[in-house]
Amino acid sequence: MTTSCSGPRPRVEKWEADFGRTFVIGSDPVKIKLREDIAKASRTGKKYFKDHWDVTGAELFHHVEELAAQYGWEFGGAIAGHLIGPFPHERIPEDKITLYSHPGNLRRCATRCQRPRTPWILEIHFVDRARQIGGFFEELLTVG
Repeated sequence: MTTSCSGPRPRVEKWEADFGRTFVIGSDPVKIKLREDIAKASRTGKKYFKDHWDVTGAELFHHVEELAAQYGWEFGGAIAGHLIGPFPHERIPEDKITLYSHPGNLRRCATRCQRPRTPWILEIHFVDRARQIGGFFEELLTVG
């Protein structure tokens, strides 16, 4: 089974690192394809975010869902990314939508001056439920 690390994340003072990669042990061509596809999808998702400065959280989510289908996988995440800051997952405990690239988030990810209002993380999580494998790629949208 292909897995990704979801344990404790590195921290520097109050800041948590939000960075994830999938590694394949062995030479299974399907798992290698999965690892390569999520890396390619991350680059494509970053380009989409850059080219569509007024994208909403929902639009970014659906774009990542479409990328999964284009590569022959199912999107396996409840979100496709989130704002970053001092522990944003806990900032508004009752709000599981507006800080995330979530299908219900109709807020734009950028300001009117075409700059991101705050840095965003992109999360690519592709799965093949029949084979019981999945891969994860998480990185700042403005890197690379």
